[in-house]
Amino acid sequence: MAAFLVLLLMPWSARHPGSEVPTSGDEGGSPREPRGSVNVRSREIGEGPTWRLQKVCSHCPGPLQNDSIVAQYCTSQVGTKSEGRCCWEQDTHPERLLGLDLSNCSLDNLPPELTEATTTIVLDLTKNPLTLLPNSSFLGFTRLQILALPLSLKCPGGHSAWEEVTTNGTSRFCQGQRNSCNNSEELAWLCPENAACAPDGPGLVQCLCNSPFHGYRCLREGTFPMLLFCGILGAVTVSMSLLLWGTQRRKAKTP
Repeated sequence: MAAFLVLLLMPWSARHPGSEVPTSGDEGGSPREPRGSVNVRSREIGEGPTWRLQKVCSHCPGPLQNDSIVAQYCTSQVGTKSEGRCCWEQDTHPERLLGLDLSNCSLDNLPPELTEATTTIVLDLTKNPLTLLPNSSFLGFTRLQILALPLSLKCPGGHSAWEEVTTNGTSRFCQGQRNSCNNSEELAWLCPENAACAPDGPGLVQCLCNSPFHGYRCLREGTFPMLLFCGILGAVTVSMSLLLWGTQRRKAKTP
């Protein structure tokens, strides 16, 4: 088992020279859509950890399980620390979540806080009575490279969304997330002009507006007119306030 975990945790490029696991770079986005339903978004800065991340780290009692791939990963990396069931990178501010161990937690469904853990690289869901794993469960998980599941569950996005799918005992391992934009010309073609296809999780994509385009289907060019928007909004607010004040004042004078 130990030898299997060591092989599993080796970088894909080290085990398969000449190949690389696609990464998402600095591309982000907010609401996302599953594969086949392309969403058009402007490029946005990724969000940092929240209190919900701390909650998901303590969702299961105790520290990292000794036989978990997350524990093996965390001890093999420099500049990391474990806290509850999580492995954190310490050299970033705020600290970035790298691994999440939810193995043997008696989970029937994924915890809702999991949606915040999009920076996770290694995720262990083994030894749980999970029966369903919708693809939308991993929206935004573009950095996920090793996902351990109960043997009864399939890898999200299907076999084609991963470089390698293996089994060991009662566990299934999905390794090396592929860039779905590179796997399907049809998905890239669905993005409108002035937009580019970007990965959004296992088997998931989104369309991001190229700078300086924004708005519906990336048809507007230039920066968002914030001053004009705030000016109009302020004028409307003041007008409505004066109208309501005048109406209430007349009602107060009426005997």
